[in-house]
Amino acid sequence: MEEEVEDDEDLNRCRADERCFDPKLKPAGHVHQNSGEVSLREWLDKPKRPVDFVECLHIFRQVVEAVNLAHSQGVVVNNIRPSCFVLSALNRVSFIESASCSDTSCGDEEGSYAAGAAVAPGDQMTSMESVEGKRELHVVSEADETRDFPLKKILSMEFTWYASPEEVEGRQSLFASDVYKLGVLLFELFCMFETLEEKLSKMSNLRDRVLPPQMLLKWPKEASFCLWLLHPQPSSRPTLSELLESEFLNEELDSLEERGAAIKLKEEIEELELLLDFLLGLQTRKIEAAHKLHDTICFLCADIEEVENQRSSLMKNGCSFLGLEKGDHGTAHKFECPLPCNEINEDSFSSGSRKRIRPGHKDFMEEKFNENHLDVPRPDTNQETHEKISSKSSRILKNFSRLEEAYFSSRYKTMRPIGQRFSSKMLISNPSSGSTVRTDGSSADYLASKKGNGGSKMSDLVNPFLNGLCKYLSFSKFKVRAEVKQGDLLNSSNLICSLSFDRDKEFFATAGVNRKIKVFECDAILNEEHNIHYPVAEMTSRSKLSNVCWNGYIKSQIASSDFEGVVQVWDVSRSEVLVEMREHEKRVWSVNYSPIDPTKLASGSDDGTVKLWNINQAIVLLHLGGSTGTIITKANVCSVQFPPDSANLLAIGSADHNVYYYDLRNVRLPLLTLAAHARTVSYVKFIDSSTLVSSSTDNSLKLWDLTVSSSGVIERPVHSFTGHTNVKNFVGLSVSDGYIATGSETNEVFVYHKAFPMPMLSYRFGSIDPISGREADDSNQFISCLCWRGESHSLVAANSTGNIEILEMV
Repeated sequence: MEEEVEDDEDLNRCRADERCFDPKLKPAGHVHQNSGEVSLREWLDKPKRPVDFVECLHIFRQVVEAVNLAHSQGVVVNNIRPSCFVLSALNRVSFIESASCSDTSCGDEEGSYAAGAAVAPGDQMTSMESVEGKRELHVVSEADETRDFPLKKILSMEFTWYASPEEVEGRQSLFASDVYKLGVLLFELFCMFETLEEKLSKMSNLRDRVLPPQMLLKWPKEASFCLWLLHPQPSSRPTLSELLESEFLNEELDSLEERGAAIKLKEEIEELELLLDFLLGLQTRKIEAAHKLHDTICFLCADIEEVENQRSSLMKNGCSFLGLEKGDHGTAHKFECPLPCNEINEDSFSSGSRKRIRPGHKDFMEEKFNENHLDVPRPDTNQETHEKISSKSSRILKNFSRLEEAYFSSRYKTMRPIGQRFSSKMLISNPSSGSTVRTDGSSADYLASKKGNGGSKMSDLVNPFLNGLCKYLSFSKFKVRAEVKQGDLLNSSNLICSLSFDRDKEFFATAGVNRKIKVFECDAILNEEHNIHYPVAEMTSRSKLSNVCWNGYIKSQIASSDFEGVVQVWDVSRSEVLVEMREHEKRVWSVNYSPIDPTKLASGSDDGTVKLWNINQAIVLLHLGGSTGTIITKANVCSVQFPPDSANLLAIGSADHNVYYYDLRNVRLPLLTLAAHARTVSYVKFIDSSTLVSSSTDNSLKLWDLTVSSSGVIERPVHSFTGHTNVKNFVGLSVSDGYIATGSETNEVFVYHKAFPMPMLSYRFGSIDPISGREADDSNQFISCLCWRGESHSLVAANSTGNIEILEMV
């Protein structure tokens, strides 16, 4: 739009003289629908616009009053054209363009004038303030060509129509020049045009003060007044004060005042309606929030009472095991919900009543937590146990807000929709049932059967969170079980890229940039003290190695990938290659065996493809194995992973920030796309058949529920785990029994539990220089890979300098 306007010769001349609107401001042709405003130009050219005398006179008088205000301040407005005004839904006129005649000393017999612009009547502000409030008004050019009066063409001619005779001759703009422009505007208000050609013709005749016969017949008084304003001699035109005092504008003053009063009344009503809409909307939101808070307090009451009942039952059943007398199992708390769990009535909000639910101060929370935690008798508790309990309490308080977030996140999934309220009684089991808590390592079932109780399970609404919390608090630190000391530790190229345990978790293999696959016996390292630990097997590749993966069924078979794009399958017992596959064109980052089908292998590469291999077929073809399938992606593939229960599904971590989940029987499109990471997805691992965790260089791990999508795209993970640092390197990822281990670029190992988004444990590698034996700067060191030892609580981790440590959670 702007380019076409700039091509117009007249407008370019105006800009050169600084007598047109600022080129950075767009003329108002079409206004945002939500504003309720429209350009006066567009309003005038509306097809079949009815000419309402009072309406047109009301608009004209507002423009006259705005111009008069500018003249009273010594300002020649100049830009009195319909495109410089906007009209509200209630016919209130506002000026939106600045005027400028600063290039010359504007003046005539009536005085000298400064640059400026008028404002809407009643709006006591400067011209630029008026402009600032309207900068968002703009022309929509695409639709203009289909209108009866194309806006672009009208705007290009508008300046010529509204130029006074003295301005056409190159003389200065005067106050009288503004009066001439008002005459042109009055003509446009009262004259209707059927076609664009008719409009162009009659507007051209107006320059010679020739008015259409229809106007002379229908609006003779208006036509006469218009000719007075359009007089070719500036001195013969009326002044603004004469115009405002004229019979033409004042004989209908009562009608205009009535219309103005009606408009003002309507505006006030609309403003009150807007305020009412806002307040009603706010009330609705707050009522919904109150309903949600009410439900939250109700299920908190239910859960607290349920836990109290379970604790009381356990203590009662376990008196003999705890060394207590029958009636000496502590005083059971009589829990009372601070809020009646019944229906919330909206009328209660209008009554202004408010109830304080409970104190929310942190000190109060901590006091109550400690009070409830310490009132259970522990006759045989020693100092170590006290310290352990205190440590767990401290960890809960330290992470209270994030534990709260996790609790409510899981709990809200079980809430009923608003309108289906529930009371605490609906969620509380019968205390006489003797239901007991079931957690890992709990003797509840044994105690319940010993005492003849039913042993019913704890509420399903509380149990998952409790199980997660127990696992989260089960361990407090890492213990170093062993450090693997290798003979080539002084090798500068000792970065270990991958770790993997064999089928029986007896041996683990390492692979890295030193081009070697080394196999170590784990128990031998744990049970024997050696200055140097030698591998039980060692295999050398022609290129740097990126990944290794043991076959889950064939104990001696291990697959590797390298930086040249080669996938190899090795026989560890003979330290030789069984088959070599060379279809990838670039570095292969990841290889993975299917846990269900030991003959199926997948590999992902920088060439943007995933190759599927059948190992038996490849071996039969004597080292010339061909892939059985290919998945083509748009970006580098950094990780591939089969789920634990299917050989026909595969997860892919991609450099395009997404995780893709494929059915290998139809690889044209992914089944699911997991899109929430902000950078490269470096690893994907299955926690179970329907739960996946992904690692990215965006400093986060994300947990995905693969069953929640109905559209094929999941954009909201269950959890986003943060705490470690990972912005540029592959730092490893491993999962075991709900625990998630990852490395960090701070040379630390972090462990999360799937139930909570914050780290559970961390361990920093030592930074001892292997040559000097002194503490070294570890700012450039990072954890490069790690691997759990099956479902145990031990893992092997390696950092970027080649140090390998076996850690155990205790």
